[in-house]
Amino acid sequence: MYRIRMQLIRNIILFLSFVIIGNAQVPEKLTQNPCIAKSNCHDCIQTPSCAWCYKPDFGERARCFQPSNPGSKSCPEEYVWNPDNVLQVLIARELSKAHAAVGSAGGTMESGWSVEGSSSHSSSGSSSWSSHSHGSSSSSGGGFGESNIVQISPQKVNLKLRARQSYSFQMHYTQAEDYPVDLYYLMDLSKSMEDDKDKLSLLGNLLAESMRNITSNFRLGFGSFVDKVVMPYVSTVPKNLREPCTGCAAPYGYRHAMRLDTDTNRFSTMVKEAAVSGNLDAPEGGFDAIMQAVVCRDEIGWREQARRLLVFSTDAGFHYAGDGKLGGIVKPNDGMCHLENGLYTHSSLQDYPSISQINLKVKQNAINLIFAVTEEQIGVYKKLQENIEGAFSGQLSNDSSNIVDLVKEQYQQISSTVEMKDNASNNIKINYYSQCLDESGGDKKTNKCGNIKVGDVITFRVEIEVTQCPKDPKDWKQTLQIYPVGLNESLTIDLEMLCSCPCEHPGHAGYIEQADECRGFGTFKCGICECDHSHFGRYCECSASEMENIKNTLGCRVDNSSTVDCSGRGSCVCGRCECNVRSNEEEKVYGNFCECDNFSCDRHEGKICSGHGTCECGVCQCEEPWGGAACDCRMSNETCFAPGVLDGEICSGHGECKCGSCKCESTEEGRYSGRYCEKCPTCSDRCEEFKHCVQCQMYKTGPLNEEECAKNCTKFTPIGVEQVEAKEENDENLCAFYDEDDCRFAYVYYFDEHNKVVVKAQQERECPAKVFLLGIVLGVIAAIVFMGLAILLLWKLLTTIHDRREFAKFEKERMMAKWDTGENPIYRQATSTFKNPTYAGKG
Repeated sequence: MYRIRMQLIRNIILFLSFVIIGNAQVPEKLTQNPCIAKSNCHDCIQTPSCAWCYKPDFGERARCFQPSNPGSKSCPEEYVWNPDNVLQVLIARELSKAHAAVGSAGGTMESGWSVEGSSSHSSSGSSSWSSHSHGSSSSSGGGFGESNIVQISPQKVNLKLRARQSYSFQMHYTQAEDYPVDLYYLMDLSKSMEDDKDKLSLLGNLLAESMRNITSNFRLGFGSFVDKVVMPYVSTVPKNLREPCTGCAAPYGYRHAMRLDTDTNRFSTMVKEAAVSGNLDAPEGGFDAIMQAVVCRDEIGWREQARRLLVFSTDAGFHYAGDGKLGGIVKPNDGMCHLENGLYTHSSLQDYPSISQINLKVKQNAINLIFAVTEEQIGVYKKLQENIEGAFSGQLSNDSSNIVDLVKEQYQQISSTVEMKDNASNNIKINYYSQCLDESGGDKKTNKCGNIKVGDVITFRVEIEVTQCPKDPKDWKQTLQIYPVGLNESLTIDLEMLCSCPCEHPGHAGYIEQADECRGFGTFKCGICECDHSHFGRYCECSASEMENIKNTLGCRVDNSSTVDCSGRGSCVCGRCECNVRSNEEEKVYGNFCECDNFSCDRHEGKICSGHGTCECGVCQCEEPWGGAACDCRMSNETCFAPGVLDGEICSGHGECKCGSCKCESTEEGRYSGRYCEKCPTCSDRCEEFKHCVQCQMYKTGPLNEEECAKNCTKFTPIGVEQVEAKEENDENLCAFYDEDDCRFAYVYYFDEHNKVVVKAQQERECPAKVFLLGIVLGVIAAIVFMGLAILLLWKLLTTIHDRREFAKFEKERMMAKWDTGENPIYRQATSTFKNPTYAGKG
């Protein structure tokens, strides 16, 4: 027995010495060749550009290799497993109203898609399809029935994809002509909305007529809501339960009044007959109503193939999940339909739904939610729409008199825009590229295109990448949906992740249980041994019971100069390194000498490889288009082009693109700043470029006529606002001008998350009052005459008053005078009498 053990030890020493000599140079290549460190087939093929050799008698050479390396041709081709990415088109019906040929943007389609064979490409390859399609296809001419309308193509594909490799293919979208529309009007019927209800009943026919100008296949429905009939939302005093306010009906949660129908007269009648009710608190129970209107598809009458609009009209806020506890309701909302005879039966049994629940159900049922709310609430609902896919909001007048224009405007905004979404899991990354309708430019990273008209075909290049294989093999096959928001059509992708090798599974010639190659103590898989729990070694030649007293470090050190086994990060067992297991399951130490790991790479903002790559043996393997030691530098310069710039200069021609960001320059005119170096306080900016388009689109003024405006102004459509203010958080630029009428108008422009130009302009220009010269002259003359007459009248008045006062004074003095009744001492008679002294009276 002793001789046998000594002979075994000698054999092991000779074998391990051979291993050391044969692998002494491995660490020098690890940083250049990520394949060498992979010790099994599934880890090998999950590494980009690597292939596995499962030839049984391949010796001690590395089985995982790079086929592109000239020195890796030693493995016969029939034993190489290097799977390609394979795409097979299963269903590809022709787009409705599509003819001619598909251009890269704005074109139309002539042919279907190939489904006969499969196309195979490398990770950087992309595909295009032609030839015939299986299944039925719609005629390109004439009208279409509901079941024949096709706006997405292809409809179903099968994709086999390796981990950490991307695959690109094209899909197309068109806006079909006369596409059906279902509009369900959900109205708040609390007392404050009484005048709105009366106005809506009068405008019902006008609303239907306006929508039928867009599509002849239009249906209308109606429902109303108040709040949960529980304190503190509604008064539960018996009297108030019967009549909460004067002339009000009993309160209720949600009532479905009219199923979707083409009878608009009935809609007006139902709205008119609907009685208002009352509640106590300000917020309403609108979320309950939205949930039921969305999930009760049969009761509401939503059609499978139609654009579904849910108009939510209110002048108040909303209760959401958790508010039900105030009324003692703790059971969460189950997101199910609970309508009986048109009434929501679980209003007082379940809590309000959460915003995420509303978003989930809206996505699942492909419904566009339109919030028609008053000015006081528009800010709240605009924030709400950001958290609900396919939601829009518009400002309702105080009496809802603008509801027809609001619905029409929102529908046109919805139908003229396509936004692609998907249900990909965390292990799958999907990017979208399109040039939309801009034929002059190349593809840009975006999943949203606007200004689409009937017949336009938008081409999206879809890039799918499996970032890493899920731990559970059951998740290696997934079904993905790529769909336009608000439409019940989608592209279905049956994805199979190529995360393992066939030779690792029973039934393959390379899979042998209790194989002689493994001394009968393991399974021979893909050319290597997988030993049972009591044996170790490359060929399961080491037994724990035989080697427990022998410490052999040969084969556990990189070279003879090394003094540490397994790089200090593992244990030497039977002449081979068993690497330490990290407490974090995501972190791994691996390699023949435990010299590699996936967590010691450079970090940026606390993330390994910035979250834009994977760590392989201490070196970041970056995803496109990232680069740098920490994958923190964007190698592509596409994010340095300002959207809509005709000359297409990087950083507007005033800076350098470094790591995907513009580094602006300083010139004699001033220093440039902004996301695209487009700002310069002392320089000219893009205000002049957008000026004429804002004038013609917003105010119907300026040098461009209607035809020139439609032709030249396609980059944006101005959004009207009451007051223009530049917000720093959006990097907005303020522009102000005076036009030919001496009117001042202002607008701001900025770039959204999709690098599209967004312009917000004043709704009305600030114009000076018009001057009427004739009126001014006549006014001056009239003023002079009036002033003269006024002065004369004033003079006459004053003199009259003065004379009357003097006369009154005289009268007063005359009346108060006291005259002596005797003779006046100063009186002298008018005659004088003289006597003749000589006269004696004798005659």
